[in-house]
Amino acid sequence: MKTYRKELWFETRQRRELINITPEVAGCLQESGIRDGLLLCNAMHITASVFINDDESGLHQDFETWLEGLAPEKPYSRYHHNGYEDNADAHLKRTIMGREVVVAVTDGKLDMGPW
Repeated sequence: MKTYRKELWFETRQRRELINITPEVAGCLQESGIRDGLLLCNAMHITASVFINDDESGLHQDFETWLEGLAPEKPYSRYHHNGYEDNADAHLKRTIMGREVVVAVTDGKLDMGPW
């Protein structure tokens, strides 16, 4: 079995941001030379998520609204975790959105199906 590992780093300008990393992940796959198998993309930060969905601004806003309704950022006092931090909501939102994705690799390309 052939394996390949690469870390990607992203800087955000806001408390919560959606970033389409598909081109970077596809580039890593090309570097790997792997033609068929599985690709694991794992967010290695406890309040970061990785998920697959349409890269569409209306859907992004729907995610923001939905997540904020489930785990509002404020008031900070509503969360037991917020003693020396103020990010309990980010931990909860990350749990809902997921930590990693596994994508099929077919003929050297991400095989996410038709859309």
